[in-house]
Amino acid sequence: MFIVNTYALAVVLCVVTMLCWGSWGNTQKLAAKSWRYELFYWDYVIGMVLFALLLAFTAGSIGTEGRPFLADLRQASLSSVLWIMVGGIIFNASNILLSASTSLAGMSVAFPLGVGLALVLGVFFNYLGGAKDENAFLLFLGVALVVVALVCNGIASSRRGGGEKNPSEKKGIILAICAGVLMSLFYSFVVRGMSLNLNHPDPGMVTPYTAIVLFTLGVLLSNFCFNTVVMRKPFVGEPVTYKQYFAGDAKTHLVGMLGGAIWCLGTALSYLASGRAGAAISYALGQGAPMIAAIWGIFIWKEFKGSKKPVGGLLALMFVFFIAGLALIVMAR
Repeated sequence: MFIVNTYALAVVLCVVTMLCWGSWGNTQKLAAKSWRYELFYWDYVIGMVLFALLLAFTAGSIGTEGRPFLADLRQASLSSVLWIMVGGIIFNASNILLSASTSLAGMSVAFPLGVGLALVLGVFFNYLGGAKDENAFLLFLGVALVVVALVCNGIASSRRGGGEKNPSEKKGIILAICAGVLMSLFYSFVVRGMSLNLNHPDPGMVTPYTAIVLFTLGVLLSNFCFNTVVMRKPFVGEPVTYKQYFAGDAKTHLVGMLGGAIWCLGTALSYLASGRAGAAISYALGQGAPMIAAIWGIFIWKEFKGSKKPVGGLLALMFVFFIAGLALIVMAR
């Protein structure tokens, strides 16, 4: 299997993770022109499962290092499988809320608030549950700067446009916060069943390639419950049906699957990098995605168009504090 052997490469892969996690939302924005996010989300989940299997049977099965995918799956303990699938279930609940928030409040609000909050809480959880190889002062100083960035984003979003929020946008902000709390929890479950020593994986535990397959299967299975409920009882608008989903054209379905594949690539790289970068740093760097999403939302989708000048200054401060915080988090190892 393909294995990450240096810290520098691990950091590079974490940056790619950040780009993937911050960019998949563009596919939802594209599909939203003719497709409700509840329907888009099914294609998104299918795309992530298919791409996870593709990775497992290619990069996860070639070479002489590590344990090939099928052999790894056969030796996996039930507890490892369940831990990872539970992580997928928790992630799915949070990501559905994040998708709903994106449809209501936009990428430049939903991702910084939701994923940014997940970054702050997740670093704490992963640090407390890890080997503590990081410099605690630099790590938590970086987290503090990220919190300042989130505050700047919150103030800017409250002043977007004319400063008045409609009920849907307010609901989107609440959903983003709920998504962030849930999203901060999933990674700690995954690492309980995943071996970070890829050259000599621990018996009973699985490699990242197997972990991403189990994780996405947890997402898929839980989606029959979570997304079905959201389709019947949407946060905003009329209910949607499976009949509407199957009536969609191939291009629309492929856009959603592309979104799932982009997310899955980023997650797989994050898992691969965690062995060299450490769980807390790998998680934190990947969660730099809010800044990528904010760039898309602000400059491409024009989600802050018409806002007054102070809003632009707050957004600039958000970028500065977030980037500075991430830099300190990288230096902490």
